[in-house]
Amino acid sequence: MVRRIPVLVVAGFLGAGKTTLLNHLLRDNRGIRIGVVVNDFGAVNIDAMLVAGQVDAMVSVGNGCVCCAVDVSELDDLFDRLAQPKARIDVIVVEASGLAEPRNLIRMIVNSENPRITYGGLLELVDAEHFPESRAQHPELATHLRMADLVVVNKSDRVTPESLDALLTEVRALADPSPVYATAQGRIDPGLLFDLPDRDARRPRVGEQLSFDELFADHEEHHDCDGHGCHDHRHLHDGYDTVSFTSTTELDPRALIDFFENPPTGLFRAKGTIAFAVPEDRRKFVLHMVGRHIVVEPTPWPRHEPRTTNLVLIGAGLDTSAALDRLKTTVHTGADPLDEQELLPVWRYVPTEFAGAEQP
Repeated sequence: MVRRIPVLVVAGFLGAGKTTLLNHLLRDNRGIRIGVVVNDFGAVNIDAMLVAGQVDAMVSVGNGCVCCAVDVSELDDLFDRLAQPKARIDVIVVEASGLAEPRNLIRMIVNSENPRITYGGLLELVDAEHFPESRAQHPELATHLRMADLVVVNKSDRVTPESLDALLTEVRALADPSPVYATAQGRIDPGLLFDLPDRDARRPRVGEQLSFDELFADHEEHHDCDGHGCHDHRHLHDGYDTVSFTSTTELDPRALIDFFENPPTGLFRAKGTIAFAVPEDRRKFVLHMVGRHIVVEPTPWPRHEPRTTNLVLIGAGLDTSAALDRLKTTVHTGADPLDEQELLPVWRYVPTEFAGAEQP
């Protein structure tokens, strides 16, 4: 299977802090090579210039916001430049204009026929300091929050703790069950957004030099740095939660799909391999989930590899104990094997290129 590059959409109305967050990701990328699609539109053109010196590959869209592309194939041309194997890009971030409609961007990415990319989620930023004004000025903000896979409440250091608590309660009610992540200065741990590589594997051989990004990341491991210097204090931001689930007993397909269709509050991503208790289908099912977007890819199960399910859940504000308890209920404990018809809910999330695949 070709490794698919996740495409993460970063949206939010003007002033929410999209470019600040992007700059932080580019500095604190832990060895990740990030490709960026930015909007060359009005004031955002200045923001694009700010990040141009730090990004591995840059595509500037000259005709306005990305969602105004003529059709999906035009956006695919942009992604294709970033997804070429020689570019060695690990994740693509689309910085949407403050006027962009996230639904259109998501539709373009999900419906793309580019085999090298996959939807990486919609991250919606809101300004904690000016949220009431933003919601009054942009009534569609509530719709964007309900659509988001992850909501980032930025500038949370600019309001009182009491105001922040009230705001988080309001935003969580609008975004539920999506996770809500509070931060300041656009700082967010990249491990919440995408998989991090083994940094040791990225170390240069003898005679090679560290890249600018690697040098900067090494420096930030010991110092809290921004554009004005380095400090010893920690900025306000939430952590993220992970839970691992392993089962040597095969799972019930309907129960597992129900878990992901009705996810626990705070779940953002999930990934792993699944063994289903269906004797007629002994394949390994590889699962990728971002927000409410689920993809399952059946692949042959290696003969030497035990039929073990391994899943990892990643989120913010995720009740890991409750999530683990729910996953345990997906284990098939009945004496009778399951019929192949029990896999029908799974096939709803299998891409067309896998749907006709025969078993080995």
